[in-house]
Amino acid sequence: MTVTYTAQVANARFCGFSKLLLAWRGSIYKVLWKEFLAFFAMYTAISVTYRFFLFDDQKRYFEKLAIYCNHYASLIPMSFVLGFYVTLVVNRWWNQYTRIPLPDRLMCVLSGGLQGVDERGRLLRRTMMRYASLSALLILRSVSTAVFKRFPTMDHVVEAGFMTREERKKFESLKSPYNKYWMPCVWFTNLAALARCEGRIKDDSTLKLVLEELNNFRGNCSMLFHYDMISVPLVYTQVVTLAVYSFFFVCLIGRQFLDPTQGYLGHDLDLYVPIFTLLQFFFYAGWLKVAEQLINPFGEDDDDFETNWLIDRNFQVSMMAVDEMYGDLPIMEKDRYWNDSNPRPPYTAATLFGLRKPSFQGSTFDMAIPKEEMHFAPLADITENVESEGGGRHPNMALFNRLLFTAPSPTGLMGGALRRTSAQLQRFRRPSGMYPPSFSDEEGEDEDDEGGKTLGPSGGSLPSVLGQDTQSTICSCGGVFNARTPLMEVQFGVGVERCGDALQSQEEIMEEEEEEEEDEGNAQKEAEKENMEEGNTEVTGDIQSRMPLLPSPLQPSRDPGQTSIRQPQDKTPRPGSTTPSSPLAPSIIHPRPTACSTRDLFISEPITEQSTVIPAIPKPPIGGAKMSFLTVPSYSAPQRHRSVSMGSESPSALKLQTAPCSSQN
Repeated sequence: MTVTYTAQVANARFCGFSKLLLAWRGSIYKVLWKEFLAFFAMYTAISVTYRFFLFDDQKRYFEKLAIYCNHYASLIPMSFVLGFYVTLVVNRWWNQYTRIPLPDRLMCVLSGGLQGVDERGRLLRRTMMRYASLSALLILRSVSTAVFKRFPTMDHVVEAGFMTREERKKFESLKSPYNKYWMPCVWFTNLAALARCEGRIKDDSTLKLVLEELNNFRGNCSMLFHYDMISVPLVYTQVVTLAVYSFFFVCLIGRQFLDPTQGYLGHDLDLYVPIFTLLQFFFYAGWLKVAEQLINPFGEDDDDFETNWLIDRNFQVSMMAVDEMYGDLPIMEKDRYWNDSNPRPPYTAATLFGLRKPSFQGSTFDMAIPKEEMHFAPLADITENVESEGGGRHPNMALFNRLLFTAPSPTGLMGGALRRTSAQLQRFRRPSGMYPPSFSDEEGEDEDDEGGKTLGPSGGSLPSVLGQDTQSTICSCGGVFNARTPLMEVQFGVGVERCGDALQSQEEIMEEEEEEEEDEGNAQKEAEKENMEEGNTEVTGDIQSRMPLLPSPLQPSRDPGQTSIRQPQDKTPRPGSTTPSSPLAPSIIHPRPTACSTRDLFISEPITEQSTVIPAIPKPPIGGAKMSFLTVPSYSAPQRHRSVSMGSESPSALKLQTAPCSSQN
């Protein structure tokens, strides 16, 4: 029987384990006394030989060997190796116990699910529980030496009443090289299906519940079989055993008391008996013995599982639950607290101290808070304080941060490099005279040399102070902007000529041309070309008539050294919400306008296609009433200048010079 001492350690007291140290059954003394005597006898033999049988020169050599062994014995990691090994074995030991098949849940489900007080119903319930007990017996007989000694053959199993002779014939008729502990579980399921057909199991849900409990029972049997088959890796056990035995074999020589007259360091005292070496052997070797006992708890050691007792208990309890206790109910009566709204069982004189303890209400139940800190603070005051704190020393910094949050921010090093490359390509695609003076090549080169932090026709984005926006946008007004100048000192102006109407007219005419191309057939190609040329002429005249302030379209340079790259016109229609990222056509390029206002500057939309360098201008819907392009204020708007200074220490303010450009995504 397993050694149980739980009641003796229920209460912690002075020297509570002192009585346990004197126990013999299941103790470390009973397990280790033989190894301990063997180690002490070998140590004594070596000590006597050194002291009385060796010559002086042999003693000097033995002393050097002892010092060497004592120095290098500490390199063996005893605590590390043994600690992990014993932890693994103890976890495995407890898991094996939890996998022992217990019929308690199965018998309760079967007693309530399989109906019938007649002999047929009683026979079904008893037979099914006997099959479950037989399956557990077969698996325990396979893994436990104690159970195998009790039931060495199948004749003993039949004689014990777990199996009939007909069932034995069925069991042995099935030829299989594997363990057949699962066969009684299959018989159980067949009987359950038969009881369902007979109506003794009322519905499929009850049948499903019975089979689920049986599968859990069979799964525990299978896990015991696998624990028996899959042991702790042999190499791990060998490493731990060799480490322990080699360590103490070295200690037999290294822990010898040497001659004090020789003056060896640490050998000034001769005690003859190595007390601490013996204690070390007792602890380390005892630790190894613990793992040796727990690695297979289905043996016959004092602390191994009582498998035979479990077989007897499970078989008896299961038969009583499904047979004698089936339908056995006591008479229901009103309990003694029937009319008591606050029932409280009585206490004995030995447990009256429990009444004096207050009920636990929580760890913060007795927490004290000053009265002045219990009042609720107005939420509006808290919000204003937070906003003012976030604004810093300027009260309107929060509003300005919101304004800057809508501004575009750089999407990274690659995005800036691609935008600068796009700007250079646009300069090469158009004649130099088509750009305003503020966007000359010399100025762009200077700005690139300074760090490349500019905003111009290339569509670079303004750096965001907050750095929190996730979409890059491009300003609707062009211009040169140095990122090193603080945003808070930039002065913005207003004064942009009307270019939205011209852009709308251009797109309406292009839409009409597309409709003409779709209506005409393949047979009239030459006529289409003539109509298109006439349409282009009308477009140019219409634009010039509506935009009297615009100069005539610029002609490409006739210098043979310069080559103009013509951009093919994309006639694929695009959604109205998509904004082109390329500059306007040469025919609608405006001269250098006045500065834009702050509000106009930050009219922006998120970039949806950054990979497209110079897409074509999309065509508006038929009619041209609604446009998806961002409009630019008229030239005739009054001049307004706004200077924003948010605490910058630099006295100079950079004025943003803008050029008309389309809002780019």
